[in-house]
Amino acid sequence: MGAKRQFCDSPTETLQNLEIHATTLRPSEFAHPAHQHPEEELMIVREGTVIALVNGELKRVGPGSAIFQAPNRLHSIQNVGQTPVVYHVIKWRSTATGPAAVANP
Repeated sequence: MGAKRQFCDSPTETLQNLEIHATTLRPSEFAHPAHQHPEEELMIVREGTVIALVNGELKRVGPGSAIFQAPNRLHSIQNVGQTPVVYHVIKWRSTATGPAAVANP
């Protein structure tokens, strides 16, 4: 992976966990293989063009796009452009989420 910058990954007053990070992907690079987890996740594309697996469909999106990943659904993201991609991830776990995933890429 190009780079990952972690901003926070800890409990808050109302959430069991809040994770916020920014990822940079090189051209053609995947962030990780398709996976799923019990937490909901929001990705915001800042730079570049990606193809994201969302709810069983591939979506091509660019800067300013928001991608919502529902819990327990396979998802992935790939840089499909010629320049680096930068996107931000916000993922949260609450009492309604259930237990944390054992392995979380």
